[in-house]
Amino acid sequence: MKIAGIEEAGRGPVIGPLVVCGILIAEQDEEKLKAIKVKDSKLLTPKQRETLYPKIIDIVKKKKILILQPAEIDAALSSDSLNLNWLEAHKMADILNVLQPDRAFIDCPSNNIKAFRSYLRELLEKQMGLVVEHKADVHYPIVSAASILAKVTRDSEVAKIQKMMPEDFGSGYMTDPRTAAFLAKYYDTYPDIFRKQWVSYQSVMKSKNQLPLGAFEGRH
Repeated sequence: MKIAGIEEAGRGPVIGPLVVCGILIAEQDEEKLKAIKVKDSKLLTPKQRETLYPKIIDIVKKKKILILQPAEIDAALSSDSLNLNWLEAHKMADILNVLQPDRAFIDCPSNNIKAFRSYLRELLEKQMGLVVEHKADVHYPIVSAASILAKVTRDSEVAKIQKMMPEDFGSGYMTDPRTAAFLAKYYDTYPDIFRKQWVSYQSVMKSKNQLPLGAFEGRH
């Protein structure tokens, strides 16, 4: 049996892409993933992830990695038919339609697992078993492995962006003070790197575009 695992990295940051990764292996090769001690990428250091990356590549039969730039995410969120969950479902379907597994294990981005599974199934070109769960990256080595490839890919993309910037923007997440400061300073200088549909971006843009109190005084 051929099995696939899918996971994403970079769902929440205001800077940089969202990466969705799918991998395909023969079911018996899951033991090889266990042997190299794959685990949820968030539980590993960057160095550990980078060490595991080539080992995972050696084990998988096929991989498919999609990099969604901020403009594509913004377009989905500003459309009537998509939200972030449905956008991810479309990308996961694109991956599964390439990998063609007999069974797929997916870390569910939605709170409503049943609705997400149903939506995803409608997008698939062939019938396959779908195991859609929260924390699948913790429970299934194949999803852990996909999460590592996704995270290493996103980190690489963010590093490329960082090289072109005049200052360190940190992690790209608004919980990072460097990211918040960078957004406030450069939101309109480097608009392409930001997710403009994010509340954090729109709040900065709104506050910068407001005229100060007293700006209209004397204009009678």
